[in-house]
Amino acid sequence: MAAVIWFDIPVSDMTRAIAFYEALTQETLMRLPVGEGKETAIFPAADGGSSGCLFAAPEDEPSHFGSRVYFDAAPTLETWLERVEPAGGKILVGRTEIGGGRGVFAYVEDSEGNRIGLNAPS
Repeated sequence: MAAVIWFDIPVSDMTRAIAFYEALTQETLMRLPVGEGKETAIFPAADGGSSGCLFAAPEDEPSHFGSRVYFDAAPTLETWLERVEPAGGKILVGRTEIGGGRGVFAYVEDSEGNRIGLNAPS
């Protein structure tokens, strides 16, 4: 099985991005430098699971295009969507049923201009 073990979300302003994602996820990110001119802020990992980070580097740009990261927005998608705009983001696609009992999703734009997904049970 090819499991996802890490993700990077490119950011332009680390302080602003940390504030957005901490408000959205209700989790504390751990800020770490990773070399000259580069910085990360790591998301906490679920029990034994994978994680990822915000990544600030001169060569990376936030975008709506490319791979898309989805956050587990349990217990309810609505609770997460209520946090998006006050944290500095935008709702791009509101609550959408996936079908087949597979839950719901939404797309939001983070404070940096990335499109990310939120996924939760129906």
